[in-house]
Amino acid sequence: MATTEAIRRRIESTEDLQSVVKTMKALAAAHIWQYQQAVAALDDYNHTLELGLQIVLNNRAAAIDIVQPKPEPRLGAIVLGSDQGMVGRFNEQITTFALDKMNERQVLQQDRHVLAVGMRITTGLEAAGQSVEDSFPVPGSIAGITPLVQDLLLQVDHWRSELELEQIVIFYNKPRSGAAYEPEISHLLPVDLDWLQQLQRKPWPTRMLPTFSMDWAELFAALLRQYFFVGLYRALAGSLASENASRLASMQAAEKNVEKKMDELNAEFHRERQRAITEELLDIVAGAEALN
Repeated sequence: MATTEAIRRRIESTEDLQSVVKTMKALAAAHIWQYQQAVAALDDYNHTLELGLQIVLNNRAAAIDIVQPKPEPRLGAIVLGSDQGMVGRFNEQITTFALDKMNERQVLQQDRHVLAVGMRITTGLEAAGQSVEDSFPVPGSIAGITPLVQDLLLQVDHWRSELELEQIVIFYNKPRSGAAYEPEISHLLPVDLDWLQQLQRKPWPTRMLPTFSMDWAELFAALLRQYFFVGLYRALAGSLASENASRLASMQAAEKNVEKKMDELNAEFHRERQRAITEELLDIVAGAEALN
């Protein structure tokens, strides 16, 4: 049977664990807000990008023809996960979702080019039999998202120019209300033709119609690159928000378990202390009777 001192040490260890859980819970909540704000701030930039594309498309009616998708059995996929644990089924969920979607497209293993963001998602994909061309670490802050997006865009450019891939998608967990999230697929290529045609037909919001002087093809390619940038940035920020939402849920469950354990240890401590006091009293009474 544990002594009161042993139980007291267990209580102190549990209190330390409780402090760590509360700290991680607070950090996760703060990170969720930061990444959600980053996604919201991107909306203004995306609106400016759409206005630029609208002007370019209005100045060349045949513009949409150059982005017509070709029949292509190959696929480039970017799968976003986590480097750290304590995120519940965050990585398992997006791994299963990505593999299911690639299988639905009937893309053979040898025709899949996969990039992974996060060591845990890399391990999960390889354990499921899916080879990974390259793996990138997950950004630790908002400041790290842009450099990672630039690295991924270099790989996308390689896929397009060297491998001539026409289908490139992103698999990630998208945040929902509260601490919930769901797996999502976002298409980088081919560019959504319906969206481009809507932009082309959309009336300009003012009476002054802007123009441009640089080469049309160069400008259109630059705007499309920014379109890819926005898509990758939004997916990464959303994935990071979802990761912290999953961690927050895990920490909330852990906090409840720690509190339950604390109650059990405190009850055990009081029982053991009462037992020790009772034994001491019985020894005193027995000693008194022996003297009498």
